[in-house]
Amino acid sequence: MATSELTGGETTPESDEPRGRVRLRRAAVMGVPAFAVAAALVVLTAQGAIAAQFAISGMPFVVTADRLEAQGFEQFGGMDEMAPGSPNAGDTGGQVLVVVSAIKKAKLTKLCQSVELGGTYLHITAGDKGTPVSATDLATDSTELSGKQADFDNIEIGGDASTFTKAGVKGPLGVFGQQADTVVITNLRQTNYATTAARFTLPNLNLNFSSKGC
Repeated sequence: MATSELTGGETTPESDEPRGRVRLRRAAVMGVPAFAVAAALVVLTAQGAIAAQFAISGMPFVVTADRLEAQGFEQFGGMDEMAPGSPNAGDTGGQVLVVVSAIKKAKLTKLCQSVELGGTYLHITAGDKGTPVSATDLATDSTELSGKQADFDNIEIGGDASTFTKAGVKGPLGVFGQQADTVVITNLRQTNYATTAARFTLPNLNLNFSSKGC
């Protein structure tokens, strides 16, 4: 079992060139603080297996969990697209560089999700009464991911994402990635733009508006 300490708070470095103008000569260096690796991303399109196969809203949301247990794990760079003319596009051109985390089977203890809506938060909690949240074929598109500690089984770092098999997902050809048989992350925190799953079960679900996020 490999063990890695995580640090949070890193973001994609800013560029003098407008972020919406994605060109072949430009690579965006994306920090992946959760696993202490970095990847240089060249031009990516919406083709290929990435979590968001839909037009994202462009509003980030926070996800936290006391513990994530994952079987079949893959991670690689990708790009999400907002709907044409989205008011959330700003100077991004409607594109967001993300880190895609694909998991075949996941359990999350004390899940919290929140999104800011004009000064208040839509707040969701689940899996906090002894039965964890469960998901199959889970994928998240994140710009930040951190935790207290991560434990991996049989991790492979630096592989071509198009050759991955652990989570049953093929990433874009030529893109740096990593995969592992299992991973356990404690004190997980993500800033996400999209999440998909084949099945998502949320015991003790509670949805409300709150003055505070997760």
